[in-house]
Amino acid sequence: MVFSKLFFIYFFLPLCLLTYGLVRKTKNKNTVLIIFSLIFYAWGEPTYVFLMLLSAGVNYFAGLSIERFRGDKKEKIAFAGAIIFDLLMLGIFKYSGFLVENINSLLGTSLPVPDIRLPIGISFYTFQTLSYVVDVQWETVKAQKSFKNFLLYVCLFPQLVAGPIVRYSTIESEIENRKVSIEDISYGLNRMVLGLSKKILIANQLSTIAENMLGNIETASFVGAWYGAFAYGLQIYFDFSGYSDIAIGLGRIFGFHFDENFRHPFICKDITEFWQRWHISLSTFFRDYVLYLPIFGKRRKYGGLFLVWLCTGIWHGASWNFIIWGLYYGVFVFIEMKIGKKNMKKIPIVVRHIYNKIVIFIGFGIFYFEDFGQLGQFFKTIFGMGENGFITLADKISFSNNVFLIAAAVIFCFPIIETFRKSKLYASEKTRNITAVVTTLVSAVLLLVSSVMLVDATTNPFLYFRF
Repeated sequence: MVFSKLFFIYFFLPLCLLTYGLVRKTKNKNTVLIIFSLIFYAWGEPTYVFLMLLSAGVNYFAGLSIERFRGDKKEKIAFAGAIIFDLLMLGIFKYSGFLVENINSLLGTSLPVPDIRLPIGISFYTFQTLSYVVDVQWETVKAQKSFKNFLLYVCLFPQLVAGPIVRYSTIESEIENRKVSIEDISYGLNRMVLGLSKKILIANQLSTIAENMLGNIETASFVGAWYGAFAYGLQIYFDFSGYSDIAIGLGRIFGFHFDENFRHPFICKDITEFWQRWHISLSTFFRDYVLYLPIFGKRRKYGGLFLVWLCTGIWHGASWNFIIWGLYYGVFVFIEMKIGKKNMKKIPIVVRHIYNKIVIFIGFGIFYFEDFGQLGQFFKTIFGMGENGFITLADKISFSNNVFLIAAAVIFCFPIIETFRKSKLYASEKTRNITAVVTTLVSAVLLLVSSVMLVDATTNPFLYFRF
């Protein structure tokens, strides 16, 4: 099931909220959420829902065994078994076809390539169970004694299929004890509508520009290639941050406080800061669980860094362009580490902004092209070696037709709401009351406009569903 569907907005969610509101005890509310979460997942994955249940079962018992046999060999067996199981799940369903294809290409063999459909959300819920098992092993959290409570953590539908990657420690106490206020419901609904609007009103419209420019890279001009990469980067941002907004908003309605996944990444001053603001739940996962892994018996600062970026690329998909994309960012983070924070700050701020935006949007180009021939053409074109000139009439028409969309997308990359709320003007109670009314009215209008646009819309899943 997809958040950006009228069925979800006007039937599934209201029915879930109504049922949830009718029961009193938290344990019964949890049962309601589990049932609706399993229906939500099974709606699009009727078979793979059992795979998710298996994953939850294996990691639940692993957590109990780790805690029960602390200091014993059985603890290590349970821990290693869970890690191997989780990684094998990802390996089989996400990377087996890619691996066999490359073996055939490298060795000239003709091994049959597995054609396995990727279960939606497997990268997200697997990383959640991985983080749980590791945290239990590290004694950061206590093992969850109730399988029902653990299943709720794994399958909670707001963040099930495209994140953010929620740590067990983040919602551990809220699974059994949580309260929801009118302010929580208001905030959650407004945040949900904001995310839906990002997806429907901005991301979906930008996708047309990106596809027209990058989808025909062989005929793209210098400006067209950059324009396409720019539009695609903004599309991914509004698409994925929009999903995160919906997830965080829905979570708040049910009493869960998920961590932020995006903090206006395009205002960053360097690449390191960009990744402190972009897909935060993934970058912190690799920072906490991979960066300090011993490599050849030692913790190696730069070896760990490139291992993190290799894993970041691989996580996004079974294709070489994702691996290149991950290592590409690793190189720039490495360069910035070698320069040092103090020396980076000495570089004029304008230069730093230009530098990192060029790097970022070239990165989105690498992310877009899985075909190496097209990727090579993209590089030739953005560096002025293409055969289609500086700018075409089609580029000018596209930009003039979409200038307001582009302008709105750029403006909404900035922390406008946060800046206003930190201002002295917002400190006034009268201003806050007016703001609350205006916010509600704007949300109602945005929901109406988004709903109208969804009436005739074809399938428009969030981009990160495929990761």
